[in-house]
Amino acid sequence: MPRSDGFRRETLLESSARSRPNADIHHRLSSTPYTSFDTTTAVPLSDNTGSLQPNFVPAALAATLAIQIAEQIGVAITEEQFAPGERLREVNLATTFNVSRATVRDALRILESRGLVRILPQRGAQVTLLSTQELMNLFEIRAMLVALASRRAAARFQPEHAPVLAAGFARLKAAVKDGNAYARASGMIVTDVAQLSGNDQLAELLVGFAQRIGRYARLGLATQKRRTQSLASWSRLIDAITARDENLAEATHRQLALENRDAAIAEIEARERASAGAAPKTARKSRKSGPA
Repeated sequence: MPRSDGFRRETLLESSARSRPNADIHHRLSSTPYTSFDTTTAVPLSDNTGSLQPNFVPAALAATLAIQIAEQIGVAITEEQFAPGERLREVNLATTFNVSRATVRDALRILESRGLVRILPQRGAQVTLLSTQELMNLFEIRAMLVALASRRAAARFQPEHAPVLAAGFARLKAAVKDGNAYARASGMIVTDVAQLSGNDQLAELLVGFAQRIGRYARLGLATQKRRTQSLASWSRLIDAITARDENLAEATHRQLALENRDAAIAEIEARERASAGAAPKTARKSRKSGPA
């Protein structure tokens, strides 16, 4: 289950991770879901919703084991199956995925390159814990990138692009009552817009940012109210793109991204206040239950 205390101070996170070893890693990854890999056969690939494709994939077309494992751990991190600052133990991961520790190390290096984990000397890999300032900086950069993608998509819009946008909006609308599903649908339609922009390098940058701050962007969509607001913004954005209004498309998507930033930071701060308030209550309860 997602950790409600996922955004405590780093020292508390690390203490929690040490006191709760990854013995339940199988359960947490299986809720993503995860796949135990048989290295003697072809392995399934992850699709763009985070689910696994069970069909046979020719070895020549399959991604490496390390990449596939990195994708699955990345989804688990994004959906808060692992808390920011939590340690990821190679032995547990190797056992869960039925692969060697060397393969797990390669997967963790991939995640480090994506900004999802940090590998510390003598301490191993930990889920990245971003400061509020780092988070604001990344969201601001992403806002400029998505705004540019929408501007270019509007400039290049053709009638055959309309079904792509309509399908993306339909996914958002269908998922509006489910935070995780809506966040995935949001990521998918951003990818659609980036592809319609015709700028492959821009699309690659946006994919990288989605992986790096995906779990924080998801927090910005945590409430029903926020998802309803987001859906309305997407409706206006798609109208602007289909009308080939470059300025409006750019401004609308930038505003949408910044609203999501503000909502994410507000959610993080609310969690921190809740965690800080819970600590004194626990201490008082402990004193009352102690010897007279």
